Amino acid sequence: QVQLVESGGGLVQAGGSLRLSCAASGRTLSNYHMGWFRQAPGKEREFAAAISWNGGSTYYAQSMKGRFTISRDNAKNTVYLQMNSLKPEDTAVYYCAAKPPYSGDYYYSSNYGYWGQGTQVTVSS
Repeated sequence: QVQLVESGGGLVQAGGSLRLSCAASGRTLSNYHMGWFRQAPGKEREFAAAISWNGGSTYYAQSMKGRFTISRDNAKNTVYLQMNSLKPEDTAVYYCAAKPPYSGDYYYSSNYGYWGQGTQVTVSS
């Protein structure tokens, strides 16, 4: 079992930045690939970014490339999402998730076995 807790969300003006953190407990995070997803009101949960177990590979949704950066510190059992140049359309609840190895594509939420409770990000115009 892996327990994930997100933090760092909040209210920010358009063009601003936030850094989300996802702290894991229960099992070492290095056993898992990690992802960030987001869900806006009335919309389906969508993929934002993912990172391989050792940080060697990263993946981003097209709309987030160049603005978001995913990283991890396995020694601290923590994954991060640095979000720059935020836009009002980035407003959503952001979730981190853990994906066991060999469990399929990074982009699909169904391939992730463990989820945090989410943290709200609100970007004002």
